Amino acid sequence: MLHYEEKVDAKQLNSLALAYMGDAVFEVYVRRHLLQSGKVKPNHLHREGTKYVSAKAQCQILFQMMDDGILSEDELAVVMRGRNAKSGTVPKNTDVQTYRYSTAFEALLGHLHLTGKQERLEELILTAFSHVEIQKGGAKG
Repeated sequence: MLHYEEKVDAKQLNSLALAYMGDAVFEVYVRRHLLQSGKVKPNHLHREGTKYVSAKAQCQILFQMMDDGILSEDELAVVMRGRNAKSGTVPKNTDVQTYRYSTAFEALLGHLHLTGKQERLEELILTAFSHVEIQKGGAKG
């Protein structure tokens, strides 16, 4: 990552800005994960990728993390801020609640990335991957 003189203060950013960053961070991890698994056909990559990055998938991942009690108080505070953020856009393929929790998930990842908590970020991303793969396995059989 490039080095910037001025650090971005994640606590001062609004939740939508955190989600903007988190969306990009998660997308890069998902793409690398799919390539590592040997999937290389563009159409297949896109279809598989949506199982991770769709609003529905991210909402389910976040709910599972909250149900499992793995998020700290600080992380839950970021999630709640993200959930309550008003984006001004109406989601096309999902309901508003799912979209808000998806935004909350992305805000959490953006917050962890911008505060330099790389180890925790990757721990939660691995948890997300595990959740999606369990769901995919359950859907097949």
